[in-house]
Amino acid sequence: MNPTPTIEDQLKDFIAKNLLFSADGFPYSDDASFLGEGIIDSLGVMELVEFVGKRFGIAVEQTEVTPENFDSIRRLSAFARRKQNPESS
Repeated sequence: MNPTPTIEDQLKDFIAKNLLFSADGFPYSDDASFLGEGIIDSLGVMELVEFVGKRFGIAVEQTEVTPENFDSIRRLSAFARRKQNPESS
């Protein structure tokens, strides 16, 4: 039985396959800036917002689509966890 993939693993897989069109996975660190490194563009951010909302069952408000929440694997996974467990933040 395979362990459940982490939020980080799911984000990396989605970005690699759908935004980088790479079969080699996500070659950046968890802290790499999506926009600063040119990993994704503004359209890619919108695809990522849609994926995160559907995959993790959270509502992403337009005001939450900020670099603090959406500009790296580490920031985005922390955002998703906060949204999934609002009482623990």
